[in-house]
Amino acid sequence: MRTGAIGRVTIATLIAAASGYLVLLIAARDLGAAGYGVFAVFWAAYGMVTGAQNGQLQETTRAVRAAVDAEAPRDATHPWRVNMAIGLVLGALVAATSPLWSPHVFTEYRWLSVALLSVGVASFAVYAHLAGALSGSVSWGAFAILLSVDALIRLAGAVLALLIGGGLVAFLVITVVGSVSWMLLLVASPEARRAVGLPGDVPTGRFTANTVTAMAAAAASAVLVMGFPVLINATSGHRAADTATVGAVVLAVTLTRAPLLVPLNSFQGVLITRFVDGRARPIAALAAPLAAVCAIGVVGAVAAWAIGPWLLSTVFGADFRLSGLSVGWFTLGATTLALLTVTGAAAIAVGAHRWYAAGWWIATLASIGLLLLPLGVADRVAIALIGGPIVGMAVHGAGLVLRSRPTAATARV
Repeated sequence: MRTGAIGRVTIATLIAAASGYLVLLIAARDLGAAGYGVFAVFWAAYGMVTGAQNGQLQETTRAVRAAVDAEAPRDATHPWRVNMAIGLVLGALVAATSPLWSPHVFTEYRWLSVALLSVGVASFAVYAHLAGALSGSVSWGAFAILLSVDALIRLAGAVLALLIGGGLVAFLVITVVGSVSWMLLLVASPEARRAVGLPGDVPTGRFTANTVTAMAAAAASAVLVMGFPVLINATSGHRAADTATVGAVVLAVTLTRAPLLVPLNSFQGVLITRFVDGRARPIAALAAPLAAVCAIGVVGAVAAWAIGPWLLSTVFGADFRLSGLSVGWFTLGATTLALLTVTGAAAIAVGAHRWYAAGWWIATLASIGLLLLPLGVADRVAIALIGGPIVGMAVHGAGLVLRSRPTAATARV
């Protein structure tokens, strides 16, 4: 990947991250605590479902990139057809099952929220496909534009909602409206139009199974990443934990994850493309990304230990008090989760889909188990943050070793 391409994707990632934070800030300022609470639940629900749909992006990237390097079989799939079908099925499933869960999730504008969520996830399926196809075809310029436009549409919508006084309904709409960025890009970019119909490297049935497996793993990732604050709160309910401490821990976990995981999520396509190109030696291809994440994580942990407590109490209020050691450990936990994301991308790239899914689900279950340890909330959260991803990485590593053995044997022949 050329330096210029890395720069474009990095800038797009920064735009996406900054826009997301600005949308949340504008919503909080405009809606107040009660309205923001309703909006935040919908934002999280959309993020959880589309987090699972990242599996579509991952498998599309792998299939398109692998098809570039090898002659596709006659019955090779057209990934866009599968991804569109998955999006429509998922949107219909959200709508059909909504009477069972929506009363417990959406307290206001329930049916509008269900409708927006259904349409949003169906549209995001096409977005995920296009992002994967652009990554697999190494079309980084168009990929960067897609990321940026998606984020900027939401930010522009939030500013407009603030100016016209659109209220809660407007902010619910802008949560999902960014996913239509794929429409704009297909109209404006010949590069995107060429990429959207590219074939994969396997038949339709195999591609569909791979995608569903990748989505199952991505669902576990969404639980571990976006749902972790909920898990903290749930496992603290039966203990004599100070609610202020729980609140401070949840905030610190959220803040320490963002600098690593937000950019890494945007670079998923880049990583998978790198690992597909280096799939003959997957362990060697992992070295540089893992080293980079470790270096950033260690530096971040030291900084968090030094200034984290001051930052929490100064910026967010005196009630948010934690030791520097706790904030440092949380940052190392974010680092191990980022490392798990990298090993997962490598597993997808070499076709070890079941190992990929197993690694994420075992990591999630291990973290939940560790959260139940009879320790103080900060201690058990730190252990769960670090321990769960380490177990998941071990599973991914086993899959990569097993996948690399035949390749190594062939190389010696």
